[in-house]
Amino acid sequence: MSIYDVTSRSIYLRWSKFSGASSYRVTATAVNTVGHSLLAHFSDVTLKSTLTSLIPNTVYAIQAEAIDKNGIILAETQTMQSTAPDIPVIDQAYSKLSNSITVEWRAVPGATSYLLSAQDGDSCIETVVTKSPGTVMGLEPATCYRITIRSVNAGGKSRPSPSRKTTTVLSAPILSVSSPSYDSIAVSWKAVYMAVGFSVSLMRSDGLGRMLKQNTTNTSFIFSNLDPGTLYTIKAYAWNANGLPGDDFTYNQRTSPKAPADVQVAFNSGVLRAIVSWMPAEGALTYSVTASSGLLKLKCNTTSSSCIIPSLQCGSEYSVSVTAHNDAGSSNPTDAVSLKTIPCAPGNISTEEDERGNLLVSWSRVNFGHYYVVFVKSDDGLEVYCNTSHTQCHFQSDCGFTYFISVFAYNKAGQSPLGDVFNYTTAPCCPSNFRAVLVSSDTVEVSWSPVRGAEMYETKAASWRGTVLCNDTATACTLSALRCNTRYNVTVYSFSEARGSNTSCASKYVATAPCSPEIKNISKEALSVISVHWQSNNEEATYIVTARGETGLWHCTSSGNSCTLINLPCGSAFSVSVIARSPAGQSLPSYSVPLETAPCCPNDLTLTQVTQSVTNISWSIGMGAQTYATTLESPKGQAKCRTLKNYCLLGCITCGTNYTVSLKAISETGLTSYCTYQGYSSSACCPSGVKLYRLGSNGIRVYWRASEETISYITDLCGSKGNFTCTPSSGVSYCDITEIPCGDVYTVVVSPATDKRLKLTFCPKKIYSVTCSGSSVGMVIYRGKSSAEHV
Repeated sequence: MSIYDVTSRSIYLRWSKFSGASSYRVTATAVNTVGHSLLAHFSDVTLKSTLTSLIPNTVYAIQAEAIDKNGIILAETQTMQSTAPDIPVIDQAYSKLSNSITVEWRAVPGATSYLLSAQDGDSCIETVVTKSPGTVMGLEPATCYRITIRSVNAGGKSRPSPSRKTTTVLSAPILSVSSPSYDSIAVSWKAVYMAVGFSVSLMRSDGLGRMLKQNTTNTSFIFSNLDPGTLYTIKAYAWNANGLPGDDFTYNQRTSPKAPADVQVAFNSGVLRAIVSWMPAEGALTYSVTASSGLLKLKCNTTSSSCIIPSLQCGSEYSVSVTAHNDAGSSNPTDAVSLKTIPCAPGNISTEEDERGNLLVSWSRVNFGHYYVVFVKSDDGLEVYCNTSHTQCHFQSDCGFTYFISVFAYNKAGQSPLGDVFNYTTAPCCPSNFRAVLVSSDTVEVSWSPVRGAEMYETKAASWRGTVLCNDTATACTLSALRCNTRYNVTVYSFSEARGSNTSCASKYVATAPCSPEIKNISKEALSVISVHWQSNNEEATYIVTARGETGLWHCTSSGNSCTLINLPCGSAFSVSVIARSPAGQSLPSYSVPLETAPCCPNDLTLTQVTQSVTNISWSIGMGAQTYATTLESPKGQAKCRTLKNYCLLGCITCGTNYTVSLKAISETGLTSYCTYQGYSSSACCPSGVKLYRLGSNGIRVYWRASEETISYITDLCGSKGNFTCTPSSGVSYCDITEIPCGDVYTVVVSPATDKRLKLTFCPKKIYSVTCSGSSVGMVIYRGKSSAEHV
């Protein structure tokens, strides 16, 4: 069982069908009221019921039973439910605002809240309130509504009360307010539905003064003779045909301000701006200042009583006015105040040197310029000026200076701003007392002191054959590739980027050195004498010939075209050149011609006989020699050798023969020196047939065959028991050695004696054994030749 609706005196029930039931019985018993209950029976096809005639605001115990056809209860259920409070009664309903109706009623016992309803046709607006009075909001103005009220508790809502018809009042007119002038306010509004008239009132918001009120059937009205810049409160409402007023509309409006008084303009010439000040206007919130000059307008806005107008243009006249503003509008502009600014900087400045040392500065006239001042400052810091009412000034100038020129215009407002600073550079000064030095036959080095204003210099050397130029920023210039033996006119010009070249500089004449001589021929007059011939090209020149070698320099001098060099060393290579020297300078050397002298003969030459037929010849190095050829010559023949060394062996030498000695020293290029030396005699021939014989008991005789009868010989016997030497007289071919030990092996050499009694080592050596016979010499046995013997 469920309850789906409750009113003050009714409860609405429904239940589900129970199987086997033929009827249903519902009982409602008041819980807190004795003896009040309600019983109702229903058929098996009825599944819902309404319990009526109940007591409002009362809790009932409700029981439902399912009964079969025999009257037996099959099932039952029970619930508790309170009825709604009793129906309220409206005492009065009225509208004070166009969007609401207020309702008053007597309180209903048990009601926890009330439901107010305002219905207009199909539109219904409900509001829940807790007590009287209650107000329904959100209604339409000037509309008739049917008002009802229900009481509400936890059990439900009562039936609506008897309705009461009530009409909402008119809506408020929506005002549009403005202040067309500083002493008036204009009010306008749209027509209000069901309104037949309007009431508009105005009063100062600060409460001062009297209220102004106007009833009208129009939709606009203007209040005049008001205080400027003052805040006013405006209130308006409409009334209907019954004279009932509707909602009112309140609006605060300020009158626009009056124009400011006592406008003052102060001009600041340094920054081209004006300071405008005035007396504050009543009610003004902001001020705007306008400075007009033709189509140009400059504005400044402020909340104070002064304002700065920047960025004024020079040479202009402005009309300055001030307007006061507030939220109502703007005042009329003040009477314009005229402002003349400083003149603009003069333009079209030009500078020229109308004559040397005099500058003429000119410019264009400017608006509002009463007079002009020209400042001319040189780059050394010196400044002069000229004051004039005309448009040109004259100044003295000097060479090589840069002058910075500025022109100012003046009037009562002050000085014009700085315009373009015009600079003018005079021609650079000329280098004076420059020095020209000939550094070679075709090169002149020119130097000078720096001059003021010169950024670069041009050196020019001119002759009838052509011109040579040199440009440099340094104070020296080298003129090269000049023609030798030529007279040049040399000038140094100064140059600056701004002014160009100063062409009035003085010149000097410079002669170049003689041209280089050309060697035509070199001839050899003798072993150490050379003649050099050249082509002469300058009659004033003296010619110097130089032979340059590793061992030094050799010179000769001549004013003609030839010269002889003497005492040149042998075996040397030289580079021969000629220079010409004149008062103008010295020429470049001629092209060098190589010269080589014949090799030197060796100073020392030594011959040493190696064997009877071979002689070794050696010599010291000859300067300049590469190869040597030596010759030993006698009536019996000659021996020769050719070598790169300083020695050689000559074979086929005949012993005991006198030779002439000669040597040729040959250079790499084939130059030959013939050298002769003291004669050479080969040693005497070695003897042959050398034999040993026993001589007595203790002696030995050495015998040989002499090559010549007049030669002396030296005999040597060398053994382990002693060495023995004997020298017989010239022409004797034997030699006796007494007291020689026996039992030893002896090496025997017989060689011719030299002048210095030296022994020759190349004669053959023979070996003999000397045996003992007792204590005496026994047999002498030949053993052969010594292995150390020269072949």
